[in-house]
Amino acid sequence: MATQPNRPSPGNGGGPPLVELRDIVKRFGSVIALNGVTMKVHAGEVMCLLGDNGAGKSTLIKTLSGVHQPTEGEILIDGKPVVMQSPRDALDRGIATVYQDLAMIPLMSITRNFFMGREPGRGKGAFGGFDVGEANRIAKGEMGKIGIDVRDPSQAVGTLSGGERQCVAIARAVYFGARVLILDEPTSALGVKQASVVLRYIAQARARGLGVIFITHNVHHAYPVGDAFTILNRGRTYGTFQKEAVSREEVLNMMAGGKELDELSAELEEFSRTDAAAAGAREHAIAEELHREAAALHKH
Repeated sequence: MATQPNRPSPGNGGGPPLVELRDIVKRFGSVIALNGVTMKVHAGEVMCLLGDNGAGKSTLIKTLSGVHQPTEGEILIDGKPVVMQSPRDALDRGIATVYQDLAMIPLMSITRNFFMGREPGRGKGAFGGFDVGEANRIAKGEMGKIGIDVRDPSQAVGTLSGGERQCVAIARAVYFGARVLILDEPTSALGVKQASVVLRYIAQARARGLGVIFITHNVHHAYPVGDAFTILNRGRTYGTFQKEAVSREEVLNMMAGGKELDELSAELEEFSRTDAAAAGAREHAIAEELHREAAALHKH
């Protein structure tokens, strides 16, 4: 198994991480969802949080984004311990989460979805209103920065592809000041072409100095853009590994649980041997029966 090298992560300049989790434990009654998870994310780094279904990825992200409070452990931002009581606390500290369902309304326009809850006003008080022209200009410009040409930002967001809708949500978070971008399975329901659009924008977000936490169970999507990999298995972490210190196959093996795979392989081999022995016995019995029948016919 690869070991974690002692060197700064890409883009951190030796400074404190944007966000750090130390020995996070999360219990729900008698159920331990997270058990001593540690992770750091620096500016200009894509940290891939990997694990199979039930590994604890969603619980960890909800803890980091203020939905849950950790039972034990601490969260640090810019090296200082913080307590986040709600998702609003996380947003105010520059941590934005783009969930799998995107929290978008398909029948509303791209612009309306882009500015939902943060509409730019025109005028003041009761005579103010939503400045549609300015909002359209900003939404179109921000989407253009990531290579998506929106001809008409007033079109329904439901007319966009899945990858483009993901990019609307990501661009919205970045525009409103996110420093750490948490992406919850952004490519899970996308085809190869649409997934590549999202992966390209993840790389662009890193180039702009953001820290990105990319949650996925797909190593083939994570490995091309990831700088480091934190691997969860049943609420525990195998550790964090820099890309140059671990191969794609090693990451996949740790995600699946190498010991479990070895045990399964041994079981399958045993099944094969048992099945082969049983099949041989059946074939021998059939051959004996045919031989007896042939002998009986020969006597008659």
